[in-house]
Amino acid sequence: MIIRTLAARPVLLAVGLLAALALPWVIYPPVAMDMICWALFAVAVDLLLGFTGLLSFGHAAFWGTSAYAAGLVATHSGLPFPLAVLGGALAAGALAVPIGWLSVRRTGIYFAMVTLAFAQMVYFVANQWRGLTGGENGLQGIPRDFFGVDLSDAFFFYYAGLPIVVLGLWLAWRVVRSPFGRVLVAVRDNPARARALGYPVERYKLLAFVLSAVLSGLAGGLFAVGHGFVSLQEVYWTTSGQAVMMVVLGGIGTLWGGVIGAGLIVELNDYLATAGFEQIGIVTGTVFAVTVLVFRRGIWGTAAWLTARRRPEPAPAEEKTGEPVRT
Repeated sequence: MIIRTLAARPVLLAVGLLAALALPWVIYPPVAMDMICWALFAVAVDLLLGFTGLLSFGHAAFWGTSAYAAGLVATHSGLPFPLAVLGGALAAGALAVPIGWLSVRRTGIYFAMVTLAFAQMVYFVANQWRGLTGGENGLQGIPRDFFGVDLSDAFFFYYAGLPIVVLGLWLAWRVVRSPFGRVLVAVRDNPARARALGYPVERYKLLAFVLSAVLSGLAGGLFAVGHGFVSLQEVYWTTSGQAVMMVVLGGIGTLWGGVIGAGLIVELNDYLATAGFEQIGIVTGTVFAVTVLVFRRGIWGTAAWLTARRRPEPAPAEEKTGEPVRT
């Protein structure tokens, strides 16, 4: 319903694209780059949470793995950064296969805890494998090469990276509108009934998990190359928590709500950091709590719900034809 009433409207999609094109002109370009990367990450998390019903606290493993992989490919291969980002996303997808295979057999809080445990394992490996990841010092000096052109300027890199984000968002949108997406919703709402109808529930969950990880990898790889640096924070569990917070803030199961939530959180964090405010977590936590209490369906979800309520109900068949409805 929400996707049909809002997200699929060409006018709104055009407005969103124009806003994305204008973004680095109105805010600091590196912040604009952060915003679109986090937006794609939040949409990837919502694909799993909102449409499959699986809450993951381990997606930082895929965001961070892709960040390291993309950084290493860009540094040592000399390939253009889009190919490095694609390599990072494939690495995230490859990691998601065994993790997903072991995780999707659990549900609810058990699934969330299993994904968190795997993410902590990835964090431990990244911290200890200093020769590859740089450990606490991180991976530094990642080049931003685009077919021989140096895109160290964040303003120009933003426009070079935006098509990757748009492609990822389009892919997520196509998935949720496809028959595969409708089966995911059925699995979310009633897995026992979906299984009785002959759908391999665990296989669908695994496919959704891997696809979500690949989209998270696209975002993480682009984020790393855009900054020219990867830190351990990228694979820490709080990165997963922040993405989940963005999804809840925008609206679970709305897809585009993650974009709204990401934009608000990134901009708020940047404003508070620029103002020299140290307790950023207190402010963002308060804003999150108040927003969720006021807008129970999230910001985008509430807007869609209000729009649907204002639509007039279709007239009964008797009023349309002037004849009583025969049964």
